[in-house]
Amino acid sequence: MVLYEHPFNESIRTMLRLEHLFDRLGQLAPRDAAVDHHHAIATIFEIMEVGSRADLKSDLLKDLERQKARLNSYRGNPSISEDALDSVVEKIDHAYDGLNQSSGKVGQSLTSNEWLMSIRSRISIPGGTCEFDLPSYYAWQQFDPVRRRADLSRWIELLLPLAEALNVLLGLLRDSGVAQRVSAPGGQFQQSLPPGRTYHLMRVRVSAAEGLVPEITGHRLMVSVRLMNQDAEGRLRPHTADSSFELTLCA
Repeated sequence: MVLYEHPFNESIRTMLRLEHLFDRLGQLAPRDAAVDHHHAIATIFEIMEVGSRADLKSDLLKDLERQKARLNSYRGNPSISEDALDSVVEKIDHAYDGLNQSSGKVGQSLTSNEWLMSIRSRISIPGGTCEFDLPSYYAWQQFDPVRRRADLSRWIELLLPLAEALNVLLGLLRDSGVAQRVSAPGGQFQQSLPPGRTYHLMRVRVSAAEGLVPEITGHRLMVSVRLMNQDAEGRLRPHTADSSFELTLCA
């Protein structure tokens, strides 16, 4: 099964983009090759760019507080495990404290590193980081992988409070949904959303064996999925046969 996620608002869209970047960074940083560490640095800069929104940090802190208040309202409910509840609240508190104690915008402390900023100013230029443009960066790429990984770990550590907050919030959001199998006659699916409830994320799982690609649209009143086939040149064509997929709406 292949999972596709569709955000219903800009806040969740930003969180998913950052999660995607942190996932990429987590795969690149432990490797040995200099080219992988080059792309790891580029990803750090992308995280700083996406996370530069002034209100991002305050919005995440408010979301963590909101989730904690919601969970604490379940205390005393006989169908809720107090131990499990305490464990989740503890994760929220840890994420909140870490993010709250980080200073300024995402990665702001990295902007004082002139060497990194010299790379950032040229990394978007095609070929702009080659040895005659940035000889000190080229020299760094020749270092032993252990030393390069140590440098990356030091820089990444400054971004970890954000990564932890995202992990907690998106985990709680995804856990709020219940997966259901739905039919798509002729490759088309539409569903009206119940009034009075706000959904933030839609998750669609399709069979990898069928090679289907979902085109997803959604807003507060309705969601729609059109299943597509991808041809040899990558172009999408409507899938006209009856099919089905797994749908999860997360509030």
